[in-house]
Amino acid sequence: MVAWVQRQWRSTTPWHALLIPLSWLFAILSALRRTGYTSGLLRRQHLAVPVIIIGNISVGGTGKTPLVIWLAQQLAAHGRHPGIISRGYGGNAATPQAVSAHSNAAIVGDEPRLLAQRLACPVWIGRNRPAAGRALLAAHPEVDVILSDDGLQHYALARDVEIAVIDSSRGFGNARLLPAGPLREPLNRLQQVDAVIVNQTGASHPGLPPLQHAYAMQLVGHHFTNLKHPKQTAVAADFSDSQVHAVAGIGHPQRFFDQLDAMGLHVIPHAFADHYQYQASDLNFPGIIIMTEKDAVKCQAFVTEHMWVWPVQAQLDPELLPRLLAKLGNHHG
Repeated sequence: MVAWVQRQWRSTTPWHALLIPLSWLFAILSALRRTGYTSGLLRRQHLAVPVIIIGNISVGGTGKTPLVIWLAQQLAAHGRHPGIISRGYGGNAATPQAVSAHSNAAIVGDEPRLLAQRLACPVWIGRNRPAAGRALLAAHPEVDVILSDDGLQHYALARDVEIAVIDSSRGFGNARLLPAGPLREPLNRLQQVDAVIVNQTGASHPGLPPLQHAYAMQLVGHHFTNLKHPKQTAVAADFSDSQVHAVAGIGHPQRFFDQLDAMGLHVIPHAFADHYQYQASDLNFPGIIIMTEKDAVKCQAFVTEHMWVWPVQAQLDPELLPRLLAKLGNHHG
């Protein structure tokens, strides 16, 4: 059913008209909910430190996690002490809890575990983001800024800075709201955020609208790392004579496959559902297996020497950080 609905986002079919009334209902309910919080009818919960929300207005992967990593690293380099909260999608934790580099991704979620692996700052998860933020601050009183991974539509958490991430190669499909289209909020929501990060990893979609406060981002990787022997690295040329299987259980697998193809690798692609929980039998492929970092954190229990991960880093428009630091300078909790 999910796959059928997503097909309607990319093309106009006779069935698409059936989803439009549901899209109108979704628009009304979401607008009422947001108005309730912005007008004060529903109470927003404030944390003791500034909060930066990193989210998107559409369904599917846009590159939020690499951006969160970059932001945390840059803030720390400029004397801040960031902490990260996340919903923990893909996990089953019911209450706020800390995430470590060795946490079970099936409990805490794949993205939070990846964040904990890549960063030295505290990472906490919780379905109730204000509660997760309070728990983090109670455990780490040195934290002076909170990054919320996702949560643009989680209006119960008050925020000081909003950042929306979009994928330039996908655009916004048919630009309709759920379920007739991929949008969680109307396109004009992008005019209200403090910054729009345009992930330009791949060719740009021709239907992208003009954007205010837009900053370019690229996701780049320089080498592959062996999952069983992390000190062992390789470059694309090392796999030129091998059969290579590419595995991606992310919001937009094709972006990963295209990036490998651009390196000259002719891979056999294997797309899995976002946040997919792998079993050893899922990856019983002959030859080399290359996967994303988000997938790799869920394969440690059955890792083999044929499994490789491609770590990526976000490269951002240099004008973004000064704008964010200036904005944070006006908010001291």
